[in-house]
Amino acid sequence: MPRADFYLIAKPRFLTEPLRLVCELARKANDAGLFTLVLARDQAQAEELDELLWAFDDDAYIPHQIAGEDMDEEEALVLIAAPGTDAPARPLVINLRDAPWMGECQRVLEVVPADPEAREPLRERWRQYKDAGYDLSKHDM
Repeated sequence: MPRADFYLIAKPRFLTEPLRLVCELARKANDAGLFTLVLARDQAQAEELDELLWAFDDDAYIPHQIAGEDMDEEEALVLIAAPGTDAPARPLVINLRDAPWMGECQRVLEVVPADPEAREPLRERWRQYKDAGYDLSKHDM
């Protein structure tokens, strides 16, 4: 059964920079050797995340790249995909887009902003995953 984990932003270090949480999740996936697909909201967010993954921690190197920019993308543990980009299926998906990810994967991670208005659509997304048979869990970050 696929699994969906919702990460609710609450800690001060993630409030102003929610992509830092994405970097932390990518680091954990990398440390576990999990091939991960990050679904960016748009090309600008994909590029911002690419830059942040290089710089967010001096002690961590996370092999990553933006899908479609290099022929060796299957070797990168973390692949960042903007909308409209073909990207291979990966066991772990970090979804930053506005719609739930119902594609092939074992686990999908959803980052939930601290803003109460922004959380409402994610409540609906929770119901959509539940209706699709996903095992659900919530984590306060």
